Amino acid sequence: MEQVQWKVDGMDCTTCALNIQKYLEKKGMKNIKVNFATGDVSFDVKGQFNEKEIATGINGLGYEVAEHKPESLKRKPFLTTHLQRFWFCFPFTAVLMLHMIPGIHIHWLMNHWVQLALTIPVYFVGMGFFGKSAWKSIRNGMPNMNVLIAIGSTAAFVYSLYGSLTGQAAQYMFYETAATIITLVFLGNFLEDVSIASTQRELNKLVKSQKVMANMIAFDDEHKEHVFPVENIQLRVGDLILIKSGEQVPVDCKVLWGDVHVNEAIITGESLPVHKYAKDKLIGGSIIHDGTVKAQVTAVGDDTVLSGIINMVKQAQGEKPPVQQLADKISAVFIPVVLVIAAVTLIASWIVLKDFTPALMRSIAVLVIACPCAMGLATPAAIAVGLGRAAKTGILFRNATSLETFKDIKQVVFDKTGTLTTGKFIVDGFRALNGDEEQFKKTVFSLEKYSNHPIAKCITDAWKTKDQIQWKKIEEVKGLGMQAEDKDGNNYTAGSYKCAEGLTKDDTHNVYILRNGLLLGWIDVKDEIRPEAKSIIDYLHSKDIKTILLSGDRLATCTQLAVKLGIDTVFAEQTPQQKLNKVAELSSFVPTAMVGDGINDAPALAKATIGISMNDASQIAVQSAQVVLMNHGLKNLPTALGLGKHTYLTIKQNLFWAFAYNIIAIPVAAFGFLTPTFGALVMGLSDVVLAINSVRLFVKKVV
Repeated sequence: MEQVQWKVDGMDCTTCALNIQKYLEKKGMKNIKVNFATGDVSFDVKGQFNEKEIATGINGLGYEVAEHKPESLKRKPFLTTHLQRFWFCFPFTAVLMLHMIPGIHIHWLMNHWVQLALTIPVYFVGMGFFGKSAWKSIRNGMPNMNVLIAIGSTAAFVYSLYGSLTGQAAQYMFYETAATIITLVFLGNFLEDVSIASTQRELNKLVKSQKVMANMIAFDDEHKEHVFPVENIQLRVGDLILIKSGEQVPVDCKVLWGDVHVNEAIITGESLPVHKYAKDKLIGGSIIHDGTVKAQVTAVGDDTVLSGIINMVKQAQGEKPPVQQLADKISAVFIPVVLVIAAVTLIASWIVLKDFTPALMRSIAVLVIACPCAMGLATPAAIAVGLGRAAKTGILFRNATSLETFKDIKQVVFDKTGTLTTGKFIVDGFRALNGDEEQFKKTVFSLEKYSNHPIAKCITDAWKTKDQIQWKKIEEVKGLGMQAEDKDGNNYTAGSYKCAEGLTKDDTHNVYILRNGLLLGWIDVKDEIRPEAKSIIDYLHSKDIKTILLSGDRLATCTQLAVKLGIDTVFAEQTPQQKLNKVAELSSFVPTAMVGDGINDAPALAKATIGISMNDASQIAVQSAQVVLMNHGLKNLPTALGLGKHTYLTIKQNLFWAFAYNIIAIPVAAFGFLTPTFGALVMGLSDVVLAINSVRLFVKKVV
């Protein structure tokens, strides 16, 4: 499967998104995600497909695929944005409305031909957008909200034109109604665009930070170093770059020379500078506080950390959580239902009032006040803000469903090493049975320096010496440890309790050292507990969330850690398969989150209700998780849980407003308590109310 990602212009409500989704489904596309708020469309295709044909099909629905837009359309002429259309229509409409202001009597404005002349430019611009969009949506069997606007404004315009042509203008003059509907809806659409754009601001900051200048290092024939500026998009893996104090890291790279303090807040949400040395990685988009480094480019384009984050957030914004499904179903039938209500209002009012003019005005008011956009915008707006704040804080959600699912989490399962602990071992104690501690340390260092095991590395870092044993033969045996032979024929072993099982009953130590089958001594190491771990466990308990430790480590070690942190339940000495089975069992009873970082955690992360990984975890663990914590620790876990719950709460508030607005506004308009002009204004503002409520998530306290 290959994923295609397009930008589609022209979507302005959830019906548009459903329109495109149904078309792509007919064409056999899979895993379709359409986000009308951002214009992002993605889908999976198997093998070869006719890209141009699919793009042409979407264009035929009334939208424009940016990647396949004809050259003639790429240069945007005037009147292609809602703001431009509003400002074009506003002067004509303002003049038309002057005679509606008490105390102002302009004789020539009462002339119906003058009013017709003022209305025509507004009507043609309105129909150029609303009418064209409405016709295409009807032709494709999926009427959108522009059908209501087009019918409402056309009814007022044609009714008034009929009066002018038949000499009955005094009884049929509603030109200002047609012009006002069009102008105010353009204003409402512009305000909606601005509101949606504000929800994308944090993501846009990330996008902008991708394009910067870089100082590239090159050498001439005489191996003389030269530094010259290039755009970071021109860099390739392996290139050398110079980064100075105050500059932005242009792409992902590795420090070759120098050391710097780096602000990685754009990625991790942590504003405190991090000290980076030679061989450390720098993330593109972070800022150098002080220092200068020479670095080698390790990733460019879509392979960088920042690009991965942006793509992940965009894909998540296109996801539809379960709560949106009801709104989508209602939106799909909303337009036909409103058209029926408008028709019934016209007929019933005409019969009751015995006057066609007020009956028509009521019918038009119903058409223009109905707002399917509010239902379509309720979820995407909240999701966009929730994901935007999460990304800014250093939390990445792979899908929007995870945001909603957090509200149900009743227990959290933690891995031990690298999750509750730092994964960095320190020597906690040792014993040399022959009493010569320096000789014991030298022997251990000489053995463990050839191992890549984390425990071996921590011992060699602590006991580093130049005076070491020269081995005749040395190898690392999987499951046993290091085995070596010196030049005198003595055999040495450094390994787990399995090596010393017949020599001692004490199995509480981490490393045992043997010479010629005799025990020389042992070493204890400990894994440092993350400083934030205790507060995280206490927070979860305060929210009545059960905590579980699930680890492959020894029972005694796990129990000791659980007691220190106050964890409720311990499952120790678990294989990856046993971890998978245990998480599956726990998730089958209550919604369960799993937090892990290793390769052995990946199956369990995928099986949990929500899998959570740290960004410094193994690649497979990151890929298996639905949520990634970007700040090398657990401190953002409460924020992730809180954002999930408050985003869902915001969605519910938005949907309540959207449904309540339509349930109340349509009958009010049908019974004649609202004019079409006021209805158009209220309809435009209804979307703004939703956007403002969603934007509150940026500043709302969620923990």
